[in-house]
Amino acid sequence: MGSRRRYVKLGARVAFFFARDSYRHDAISASPVRAVVDAIREIPVQRRGPAVTTYTQTLAGTTYRFDGLIDLLAKATPRRSGDELAGCAAASDAERAAAQWALADVGLDTFLRDLVVPYETDEVTRLIIDRYDRASFSAVSHLTVGGLRDWLLEVAATPTAADTLRRVAPGLTPEMVAAVSKLMRNQDLIAVARSATVTSAFRTTLGLPGRLATRLQPNHPTDDPRGVAAATLDGLLHGCGDAVIGINPATDSPQATADLLYLLDDIRVRYQIPTQSCVLSHVTTTIELIEQGVPVDLVFQSIAGTEGANRSFGVSLDLLRTAHDAGRSLQRGTVGDNVMYFETGQGSALSAHAHLGSGGRPVDQQTLEARAYAVAREFAPLLVNTVVGFIGPEYLYDGKQIARAGLEDHFCGKLLGLPMGVDVCYTNHAEADQDDVDTLLTLLGVAGCNFVITVPGADDVMLGYQSMSFHDALYARRALGLRPAPEFEAWLQRLGIADESGRVLPHALESSPLRSLAAPA
Repeated sequence: MGSRRRYVKLGARVAFFFARDSYRHDAISASPVRAVVDAIREIPVQRRGPAVTTYTQTLAGTTYRFDGLIDLLAKATPRRSGDELAGCAAASDAERAAAQWALADVGLDTFLRDLVVPYETDEVTRLIIDRYDRASFSAVSHLTVGGLRDWLLEVAATPTAADTLRRVAPGLTPEMVAAVSKLMRNQDLIAVARSATVTSAFRTTLGLPGRLATRLQPNHPTDDPRGVAAATLDGLLHGCGDAVIGINPATDSPQATADLLYLLDDIRVRYQIPTQSCVLSHVTTTIELIEQGVPVDLVFQSIAGTEGANRSFGVSLDLLRTAHDAGRSLQRGTVGDNVMYFETGQGSALSAHAHLGSGGRPVDQQTLEARAYAVAREFAPLLVNTVVGFIGPEYLYDGKQIARAGLEDHFCGKLLGLPMGVDVCYTNHAEADQDDVDTLLTLLGVAGCNFVITVPGADDVMLGYQSMSFHDALYARRALGLRPAPEFEAWLQRLGIADESGRVLPHALESSPLRSLAAPA
């Protein structure tokens, strides 16, 4: 994310601490750690507000009560550490099951009346309600959340599923989609997401059935052009980079960003690569560089699901509209004009203390994540990806929670009509490893994920987290019968990097058409 460095610093300060000992980790007594954790816990929470509907469900002789829709959504969410940190998670598996049971009976029209975050004080809520399409909603308006789950699974089994889901998407709000995801098993999330086709295009066409694109991420801790070029060469020779060649800059200075943009554009033009480049600096930096005539393909920004969280990123909807217009004005695309690139991630609102909803109650992180997709949807982006395990175990504790969140985010994004990708990743202090990455990558490949992130050796040397390697993308494509974007695949074949089946061929660097990348000027 453009603000990933903020999370790295946060993770360095905050050890994983909860009042409960259910994770069996050692209690942390260091005062800096407690100070940060207590600061989050001591946010005033108003448990009840005016006109709050109480939901009840009896299970095994125990009656569970849920204080409004916000509480019901949070308690129905599969277990994750971020919700426990926020104080809104279910206290037991039984309470979670009761909440899911009660949530299944909530009518979808409830989400248009009982707003999770107030309309009057949050521009993301206003965007959601003002853009909601009543005609599209009419196909499912009579359903409950549980009924929507049944309907989605029925539609997913039909040959016209992609068209049906495309028609209904403008009528679904993020809260509806988040709610139904809480009732679904992993296989349900995969089955429905796989049946939804969302395409986007700039110089490559992304999201076509049977395709898995990759972002080539050649980050370098000092933005050294030789290091960036070497990592780019490595990725291209492994058939990666069809979604974007995208760099997280070590600094956000306009000059450093411009230097990287010129470097990537020179590589693209010199080798006639049908792809797009992006330096993931703040949107204001990118707008400034566009005005200076720097070769900008995509405009990037990290976004979140509340106005307050977006404010912590230094953005608003008006600023994003300005950026979108600036990017479109360059007309640099060849097969399409989708110019925006957004990154999101569960827990971003909580980390910014911007996770409170109506009545001052904490909203679960997955619902807030889905709301970020409404922001992305407004700008018809080329790329959207959740950086699913990046913020750390404070929000997604282990490989199981990361995998579940990745499938939820992908499902919600696709159902809302987004060209959804995932950075399958984790931090070094999380209870996760590369086996968890392999598992989630495979599941996402089956689910029809548009693109994934790839870095040299699966270890980002600038951001200091673990993701996927170029080899991992080759595995997924080969094992699942997937191919790169068609324009990029044709280029790989033309240069002899891949054969007609899409398989990357053995090659010697000294005879490669890309060999000059190994020694840039």
